[in-house]
Amino acid sequence: MVKQLEITLVRSPIGRNEKQRATVRALGLHKMHQKVVHIDTPSIRGMVGKISHLVTCIEVEE
Repeated sequence: MVKQLEITLVRSPIGRNEKQRATVRALGLHKMHQKVVHIDTPSIRGMVGKISHLVTCIEVEE
């Protein structure tokens, strides 16, 4: 069983600093309310933590 994270962009990165916008893009998020699924790793958790005010994150088991 691999744990995965479903990440949804719920707030716009417009007006945020460049590092936060780059993190949103690095996660593969381009549009509002878009969902992406990533394997739960420490690096992905850290990225989500840096932009936690812009995204929601749900753990998914597969």
